[in-house]
Amino acid sequence: MSQADTSHPAGAAASDSDPGRAAVALAYQRFEPRAYLRNNYAPPRGDLSSPDGVGPWKLRCLAQTFATGEVSGHSLIDIGSGPTVYQLLSACAHFEDITMTDFLEVNRRELELWLREEPGAFSWSAYSQHVCCIEGRGESWQEKERQLRARVKRVLPIDVHQPQPLGAGSPAPLPADALVSAFCLEAVSPDLASFQRALGHITTLLRPGGHLLLIGALQESWYLAGEARLVVVPVCEEEVRKALQQSGYEVRDLRTYSMPAHLQTGVDDVKGIFFAWAQKKTAVGV
Repeated sequence: MSQADTSHPAGAAASDSDPGRAAVALAYQRFEPRAYLRNNYAPPRGDLSSPDGVGPWKLRCLAQTFATGEVSGHSLIDIGSGPTVYQLLSACAHFEDITMTDFLEVNRRELELWLREEPGAFSWSAYSQHVCCIEGRGESWQEKERQLRARVKRVLPIDVHQPQPLGAGSPAPLPADALVSAFCLEAVSPDLASFQRALGHITTLLRPGGHLLLIGALQESWYLAGEARLVVVPVCEEEVRKALQQSGYEVRDLRTYSMPAHLQTGVDDVKGIFFAWAQKKTAVGV
């Protein structure tokens, strides 16, 4: 997921004996999806009218990458979706089988509300309209949302701190052709080493030669989701690049966005956003 128009998710945490990760898991039990969405997907952060805003920047990064035609295939897994779907609006034209995931049941329920078009579901229509405008294919936003709903085949629990993040016998097609993850790994890792291990764990879900699109917060140490004040491991651009390389990726693109003052609203201390397009190497040493 994503901090609405800035940071991370609330989508995967730990459930083992490590004290730091156990503390993260406990904190996430207080996560409030609707508060998180208000903080980040309502104005000012949810204002898509300015091309310099964080929302348009993220959507543009995703749309431009999928427009290359290189990131495509049959199956895609969204790692730590949180309560958001915007991160898949450009992806759904390129993959027939999409799996959404989150550690928290409350976030999975929030996703199901939107997928089933139930009353009270959060509206992503402004994001869908913006993506259709960026992509310029003449598609209506209603068609875009219908396609995404049709191609999301399942919403599953995940724990990125486990060697098998989806557990044994997952119904998701594995290995996937691509992974997307927005504001998850740094938001559920107590330190940089945990971030690196979590990246390694999700990489096992991806086929050699497959692609990872990773969005995350830069130099953020906390954010709010209702009464929950959640700890984030601060990462910089070079730490992200190094972590990807150590996990066996070729970094195809790495961009950053600096959070302007008017979007620093007191719901976190995020300094910026990164977008990474990385391709899993097909052989050691390649």
